[in-house]
Amino acid sequence: MPQTMLVTGATGFIAKHIAVKLLNAGHFVRGSLRSMDRATEVIEVLQPHMAGRRDLTERLDFAVLDLARDAGWVEAMDGVDVLMHTASPFPMTQPKDDNDLIRPAVDGTLRALRAAQGAGIKRVILTSSSAAIIGTDLSDGRDRYDEGDWTNPDRPGTTAYTKSKTLAERAAWEFVTHEAPDMQLTAINPVFVLGPPLDKHYGTSLQVIERCLRGKDPMLPQFAFPIVDVRDVAEAHLRALERPETAGHRIIVADKTLWFHEMAEVLKADHPDRKITTRKAPNALVQVLGLFDPAIRSILPTLGRFDQASNARARDMLGLDFISAEDAVRAAGAWLVEDGRV
Repeated sequence: MPQTMLVTGATGFIAKHIAVKLLNAGHFVRGSLRSMDRATEVIEVLQPHMAGRRDLTERLDFAVLDLARDAGWVEAMDGVDVLMHTASPFPMTQPKDDNDLIRPAVDGTLRALRAAQGAGIKRVILTSSSAAIIGTDLSDGRDRYDEGDWTNPDRPGTTAYTKSKTLAERAAWEFVTHEAPDMQLTAINPVFVLGPPLDKHYGTSLQVIERCLRGKDPMLPQFAFPIVDVRDVAEAHLRALERPETAGHRIIVADKTLWFHEMAEVLKADHPDRKITTRKAPNALVQVLGLFDPAIRSILPTLGRFDQASNARARDMLGLDFISAEDAVRAAGAWLVEDGRV
């Protein structure tokens, strides 16, 4: 049965893919924007991806909302069946004050949940992150993280972004437990999201692929990324909606982990005319470079780590078969080159 979804942060890389999935499944979407000036942009991006080129005017509308302000939230919930809260800041570099990220993420999540509760909305799907899972130490004998793990925000080296995602998801579960026990919450926890964007507003994650394609670095730091394709992330949201048994669960969406140089090797094979380096940089050198490059400094805590995330729950509960990490890298690289971004 068609339902009406409020998708927050509708201009986002993931959110646009979610909107395509929902609309093609026959649902109605209300997307939240910081400014109505971007409504036409979203419509123009989504329209070519509609099955049968169906007109969007009767199934897509917008609301102006801000994570930091109460204005408009009550009105935006009118007639909505399900809240999909995707909006959260994701910077390439970390802020000087952690609260510049943490407060909008936590307060915005609670503001959305309280507005949904006030409107009688029972079903909520939260776009969280593996950042809320992976920032802790695995016990002996375990080689990968699962949904039972929680990041320790007080762990040395934890970034503001990681803290923001962890504390926002914690706040959501605590709200449901203590203030809205009849609310059915599912958290989707993607790992590093690649794949093809729908337009030029693709956020931070693809900047890693841009960096490789531009040959900006003579050597690559020994970072590893658990990877998922954005199309699988969107599909996970749709399937969670369709499966009420996912309520009360966190679900990691991930294919597998690749080293940075392995990602570069995939790109080099597809784009042999580009000067893409695959050489590995000594860790000591990267630590020095991090003193001068904020983008490198922000991920120094993961230097040399090969973190893996279990996708067993996503396969079992959602029936997902994942696009390979290599294909997600290829798709991101192909889009950036074809669009002339690099």
